[in-house]
Amino acid sequence: MGSLFALAKEFIGMPTAEIEKLLESDIHEARAGAMSIIDKWSRGKKIPDNTRKEHFDLYIRRHDRINNWDLVDLGALNAIGNYLYDKPRDILYKLAASDIIWERRTAILGTTYFIRKNDLDDTFKIAEILVNDKEDLIHKAVGWMLRFTGDKDMSRLKLFLDKHAATMPRTMLRASIEKFSKEEKEHYMKLGRPIK
Repeated sequence: MGSLFALAKEFIGMPTAEIEKLLESDIHEARAGAMSIIDKWSRGKKIPDNTRKEHFDLYIRRHDRINNWDLVDLGALNAIGNYLYDKPRDILYKLAASDIIWERRTAILGTTYFIRKNDLDDTFKIAEILVNDKEDLIHKAVGWMLRFTGDKDMSRLKLFLDKHAATMPRTMLRASIEKFSKEEKEHYMKLGRPIK
């Protein structure tokens, strides 16, 4: 994957139609390359607004090809939230309500950019939608994003946990309290539901 990421840097600037051809491939690494190009390009300050929109539109329109956790993580962390930051975010709530696990994962990971900008509202709202999700890959993603919010506003994270720790999946809870003190971890784990 390291070689793939290095190669993706060389193709920053690839036309969106060509990126879509990579997404259409049955080869997982080709699709990972497409997402990596979008990711690397979206991090740059020189990406034109129209290209950022093209990448966002491609991601949403071809989510059927973004069908594994690593593809979601490559594309959603920067490209989704970065584009939506100054726009309506309804699409994230539509994705959060999807029957498709990868779309739900996109919904929560798409808030990463917002958190970096100290905008935590959507992360907490989407985490609340997904707090009782049945899929472990959603538990991990939500816990990860909750932990990230704690870097910005620990008291708000604790309020969320005070409300949900007793019923949220243990994987999610463990991930969200990873940076807590030993005593705080013990407190929240005691609130957590017992392992079946």
